[in-house]
Amino acid sequence: MRSFWMLVAAFLFACMGVLVKLSADHFTTIELVFYRSLMGVGITYLFVRYHRLTLKTGYWKTHCCRGLTGLGSLLMFFYCITELPLATAISLNYTWPLFMALFSTLILREQLHWPMVFAIALGFVGIVFLLRPTLDNNHWIAASLGLASGFFAAIAYMNVRQLGNLGESEWRVVFYFTLISTLITGTWLALTTFNPVTQQNIHLLIGIGITATLAQLAMTRAYRTGTTLVVSSLGYSTVLFACIWGILIWNEILSPIAWLGMALIIAGGALSGLLGHKLALKIRS
Repeated sequence: MRSFWMLVAAFLFACMGVLVKLSADHFTTIELVFYRSLMGVGITYLFVRYHRLTLKTGYWKTHCCRGLTGLGSLLMFFYCITELPLATAISLNYTWPLFMALFSTLILREQLHWPMVFAIALGFVGIVFLLRPTLDNNHWIAASLGLASGFFAAIAYMNVRQLGNLGESEWRVVFYFTLISTLITGTWLALTTFNPVTQQNIHLLIGIGITATLAQLAMTRAYRTGTTLVVSSLGYSTVLFACIWGILIWNEILSPIAWLGMALIIAGGALSGLLGHKLALKIRS
């Protein structure tokens, strides 16, 4: 059941996506990443100080790799959103569970369970049906970056899993990720200009910071305590929640094939959860 923290993360990531979309008229992509990361640093630092926890770590290399690959994935994903149809950008980014299935076997040395791989692939097919991505001939560079964003996201999540295996808490993992992201994007913005933060848009930044930080904490706990392939499969539910928000807020209309895609995503998540439960029972016995 610990893998189901990813469902909490998926819902919060979808909420963050809604706030990011609402903020697009006020801030640039770099600014949104910066404010999101800055609030994450503040929230995690205050929690750590309040509970008298320590931020000391002996795994700087893994933290830096997680921070750089995670930030790189995020920036490439946002770039693809500006250059490609949203459905295409999301579909390319959400190849990360497929890469994660490969990395968990080759690098983490976890046993490959083909039924679990099928559940992940089923969820990805659901993504394609739901979003129906399209690609023009002159968009191959952006598409390649979109695929790369999924690749680097998988590396980042693999690092999260490794840090969990090393005993690093989710608070420490999220703190260093947001710290690295804040320093890099802050340096970038220092060389350019900031859009003004006003009473009309500051609530959006606060919402993005809170939902993103809580989502990162839930996702980190899922990878630290759950089954890697189950968590990866449940990650697809982010798209499902995002589509529901689109229906509720923007009155988006889904076609029959899109509803089929949603059903496949749910089926893939349910199958992965069932398989993960059986694996856990098998390990305990």
